[in-house]
Amino acid sequence: MNPHALPSLSPRAMVESLWRSRQLVIRMIRRDVIGRYKGSVLGLGWSFVYPLLMLSVYTFVFSIAFKARWGGEHAAEESKVMFAIVLFVGMIVHGLFSEVLNRAADVINHNVNYVKKVVFPLEILPVVVAGVAAFHALVSLVVWLLAYVVLIGMPAWQVIFFPLVVAPLILLSIGVAWVLASMGVYLRDVGQTVSIVTTILLFLAPVFYPVESLPASVRPLIMLNPLTFVIEQSRAVLIWGQLPDFVGLLQYFICSLGVFWGGFICFQKARRGFADVL
Repeated sequence: MNPHALPSLSPRAMVESLWRSRQLVIRMIRRDVIGRYKGSVLGLGWSFVYPLLMLSVYTFVFSIAFKARWGGEHAAEESKVMFAIVLFVGMIVHGLFSEVLNRAADVINHNVNYVKKVVFPLEILPVVVAGVAAFHALVSLVVWLLAYVVLIGMPAWQVIFFPLVVAPLILLSIGVAWVLASMGVYLRDVGQTVSIVTTILLFLAPVFYPVESLPASVRPLIMLNPLTFVIEQSRAVLIWGQLPDFVGLLQYFICSLGVFWGGFICFQKARRGFADVL
């Protein structure tokens, strides 16, 4: 393998590279998840305890302390804990996206030893980060489902569409992660900047409020947030018992594929200088 040769940037080469490394990606995701909790008393159980604790806090604060209600077109369907249930769905989606972006900026810097190994597929490192974030999102979803069954009842059958709703966001996250990972090698301020941006995205997405509650002049800005559509569709299938917007999902998926491929191209072009900088 010639380390100075520019890797192929075609979509086929991208898919083949990821497919060849699929077993390595799975092993690295498993190692990352287990290693994060290694040495603690609860071990992997912390991945379950943390979202359970946060859901309990949300339920207490918003249903008892603030007596908040979601309002909007679904106001009649709310119980006293519904606000926390609705809010937690938004937090799951935002948590998935923000974890990928925040870790991606330094993923190459934290794995310098892999950069020196010519045969190691560096492009899988952001994919591993996305896999770990998806695992934590899955655990949070299980906690949400258990809480929903206990506090409200069985959810509607439309919950089966949730993976379809989230899949384009994961592709988008990986595409952005490739860009941030390559930038983070040359610009060490990327990590701090991304942390600020993900916080801004939290408050510019309908996590704590419904889009319908905003003035009409502000709604276009909120809809530009890549999280808004996924959060709204996630709540539609998980809580309100509605079918997803398939046309909107197709459009979002096409845009996500474009970002996914564009991020791969950016990473492959930038990787030639990693060893010199690190």
